[in-house]
Amino acid sequence: MDKIAMLTTILQQNPADSFARYGLAMAHLSDGNTDAALTEFDATIQHNPDYVPAYQMAGQTLAKLHRTDEAKQRLTGGLGAAQRTGNRHAASEMQALLDELELGY
Repeated sequence: MDKIAMLTTILQQNPADSFARYGLAMAHLSDGNTDAALTEFDATIQHNPDYVPAYQMAGQTLAKLHRTDEAKQRLTGGLGAAQRTGNRHAASEMQALLDELELGY
């Protein structure tokens, strides 16, 4: 069974499993399927609004796709989640990317 199939099976049993859902998003991203990855990042955030890595990777993915406004929104949400959870490292990285996007880089 491949990784995507395995994670999908896990999520059928527990749709709110943030770790499995994030893993599925990353597997889709690794396969170059950015739309499916973004859908899974969004689902991860819906099930667990404080799952900081989902915001960060979604923001990075959207930035790479030149979907700047969406990337800014996702990163801003991620900064709130990082603050709530005390994740200073992720907050710093997301702020740096947000600053780059604001400056048009």
